[in-house]
Amino acid sequence: MKIKILGSHGSDLFYSQKGESHRCQCVGFLVNDHLLVDAGTVASALDLEGQTRIDHVILSHLHLDHIKGLPPLVDNRVGTNGQPINICSIPHVLDGLKTHIFNEIVYPNFFTLPKGEPPYLQASILTEGKDTLLGDIRVTPIHVNHTVPTVGFLIQDDQSAWIYSGDTYQTEELWALAARIPNLKGAFIETSFPNEYENLAKESKHLTPKLLVQEYQKIGKPELPLYVFHLKPQFREQIANQLHDLSLPSLSILQEGQEVEI
Repeated sequence: MKIKILGSHGSDLFYSQKGESHRCQCVGFLVNDHLLVDAGTVASALDLEGQTRIDHVILSHLHLDHIKGLPPLVDNRVGTNGQPINICSIPHVLDGLKTHIFNEIVYPNFFTLPKGEPPYLQASILTEGKDTLLGDIRVTPIHVNHTVPTVGFLIQDDQSAWIYSGDTYQTEELWALAARIPNLKGAFIETSFPNEYENLAKESKHLTPKLLVQEYQKIGKPELPLYVFHLKPQFREQIANQLHDLSLPSLSILQEGQEVEI
């Protein structure tokens, strides 16, 4: 699988420090050009042709930094004569999108528009613990520990698999599943705050570098490639230094524009 990193951070920020400039964007991973994993960033990272290739979007939860790319994505698709975008998630997320975003107040309801024709968006319910085939990729949502109903994902094709944590604090089910997958090729795990903000991480149910290593070790595969994302941009350098201090040779910090082969 080819994974393109459209956004890898926990917020949007133009980062400039010590001669480094980088545009940090909210989380969005594009798999094999047609499956989007979370939609914090998409329209600002892909040209129109790339946006029209997206068939399915899987969403881990309803927080804005994971869904805010959907309105411009569907807006840009109007008039392209493409198929509806299949928005896939647990019921809480799908209901929330219709109630709070595509509600004719914040944004037009593209789950019903245009009238008398196939809508631009369609909703597909994902059931926790159950595989769903989306094109050539199977996704399995697994409950994780966050402040709102949230799932991580096992994402796999016929040859390889990877785990995506979504937003999470200390959790168990996702790592237990990962430990049982023989062809697991990567773990994509969030780390939002530096160690000094452990209390905030606990209250908001996110990870720090210290907590990350504890969660990663639950998988029981010390050579498994570890890809870290969702760093809060204002703490980027501090978190990166603390991740480096973990001395995990398999650890990489994801950045916008990067491509990963699984």
